[in-house]
Amino acid sequence: PAELPEPVAAESSGRNLGYLRQTTTSHPAFCPCSADYPDLRKHNNCMAECLTPAIYSRLRDKMTPNGYTLDQCIQTGVDNPGHPFIKTVGMVAGDEESYEVFAEIFDPVIKARHNGYDPRTMRHHTDLDASKITHGQFDERYVLSSRVRTGRSIRGLSLPPACSRAERREVENVVVTALSGLRGDLSGKYYSLTSMTEREQQQLIDDHFLFDKPVSPLLTCAGMARDWPDARGIWHNNEKTFLIWINEEDHTRVISMEKGGNMKRVFERFCRGLKEVERLIKERGWEFMWNERLGYVLTCPSNLGTGLRAGVHVKLPRLSKDPRFSKILENLRLQKRGTGGVDTAAVADIYDISNLDRLGRSEVELVQIVIDGVNYLVDCEKKLERGQDIKVPPPLPQFGRR
Repeated sequence: PAELPEPVAAESSGRNLGYLRQTTTSHPAFCPCSADYPDLRKHNNCMAECLTPAIYSRLRDKMTPNGYTLDQCIQTGVDNPGHPFIKTVGMVAGDEESYEVFAEIFDPVIKARHNGYDPRTMRHHTDLDASKITHGQFDERYVLSSRVRTGRSIRGLSLPPACSRAERREVENVVVTALSGLRGDLSGKYYSLTSMTEREQQQLIDDHFLFDKPVSPLLTCAGMARDWPDARGIWHNNEKTFLIWINEEDHTRVISMEKGGNMKRVFERFCRGLKEVERLIKERGWEFMWNERLGYVLTCPSNLGTGLRAGVHVKLPRLSKDPRFSKILENLRLQKRGTGGVDTAAVADIYDISNLDRLGRSEVELVQIVIDGVNYLVDCEKKLERGQDIKVPPPLPQFGRR
């Protein structure tokens, strides 16, 4: 459509995104930057930790070519101070250019969130070669299910916090048209949230595929729920093992999953599906947002790089009660969630274990870390069953291949 912005050609460095079109905002003379600076004294998020009056002064009046401002980027972090013991990111991007126009605040936030990864000096490595994975079959007496997910954004269209209705509908059109070209075990069907039948809706609920309107203030304050459910939907293959959410927190969320412990097969399908979707999108003149500094570009800085979360549901009744459990996870670069995900309790000692890192390691490295780490956890569980001692492993090095 004519009203949509033209795709912006990005060089691999991510530093040349057409800023000749960059504009500035204007404020009344009685409104200097110092009078506009947010009160962040009680906030616990990465943005509040990194933002200074000087940075704010330099960036406040800048805009991306799409008209997105610094205040829009940080509003969710201003409105949500965070929990004293849970540090959130505190900002989002409205478009690909946000990460460049406002790099003076995004770069330190990214470094704080991603274990010291410095986008000013480091480069992110992408690797979707599933054949490199080893020992990808878990003991299914302990591991109940396996999944890998990521996000992808369509270059040239604003991200969910800032997109117009026309842009959001164009994302849906681009992605659904591409998905219609998938064949074999990847072929499937799209279900629009605005037009699905009650029967289809109930089936998606029963399959645990359906996503609801965002209610978290972190998302609603960032504008993620605007016009809900317009141009939102779910696509899955016929086997229900390859799933794509459209226009939730990101343009797309891509998920490969299945019951049991065959993580290598899950990752192989994930890589194959992603490559095929990307090929089909490129055939239609579009491409994913990506650059060497940040990897794949997504709405929240926490998901930059791979955007990848490889996880399993694993039963650990003894290890989970051991006081060393948290330290073991930390050293293995893993995180635990309850059975139902974030902010839920573990049911029947079943935990959702996944990789802690997203940026600075490749997809292959992260999945291998999860495989090796979960195998270590299961081995610890077996030792505790036999009354044997377990050890806290040495910490993994900070980053993998550059």
